[in-house]
Amino acid sequence: MPPPAKPPAAAQLPGTRPLLKETPSPSDAELIERCLRQDNGAWDEIVARFRRKVFHIAYKFTGKHDEAEDLTQDVFLKVFKSLDKFNRDADFSTWLSSVARNYCIDQYRAGKREREVLVEDLLAFDLAQASTGNPHRALEDQDRRSFLRKGLDLLPEKLREAVVLRDLQGLSYQEMADRLALPEGTVKSRINRGREELARLLLRAQQPGRRRLPRGRRGPEVR
Repeated sequence: MPPPAKPPAAAQLPGTRPLLKETPSPSDAELIERCLRQDNGAWDEIVARFRRKVFHIAYKFTGKHDEAEDLTQDVFLKVFKSLDKFNRDADFSTWLSSVARNYCIDQYRAGKREREVLVEDLLAFDLAQASTGNPHRALEDQDRRSFLRKGLDLLPEKLREAVVLRDLQGLSYQEMADRLALPEGTVKSRINRGREELARLLLRAQQPGRRRLPRGRRGPEVR
């Protein structure tokens, strides 16, 4: 009897397709070279490959999803503009992480200083003498003071107390520590946190479409 026929190869079985060899993913260096040749598809692949890494770095600095998303986009824009300066012998992932961290640090410092200046200006203004002789200026002054007072009212009680005692009543750290029966370090911490939170509230209220401070909502109490 003739030997049984061998079964057809798997690729030739009815209803099956020939197996395709997987195309290896291009290296970072290849993608960069293609980007520099104006290959938009290569840039999209770089963003897809490293977006999660950059987002995690940004999120560590902000702790907020929407702000981290904005920072992530800004970082990739900065990287795109600086791609021709990248040293091809270096590791791209390491370089990208360094750019992301440095950018986030710069943004944090700039934002922190902006918040500090806003609070310093408003507190100094609140202590200044009210304008006299100009009814329009007097009304404007009243609005600014009202804006600050509403922001203070939204602070947790202990933070508000610290800011008022220090910045509006002018008590020293030691005087505050004695009055509140707290260590001086705790007093300083509350003042700093109070100023930060107040600045965040005021800047948020100044954003387009959000010019009014929310009413009747205070943050959690602070120990």
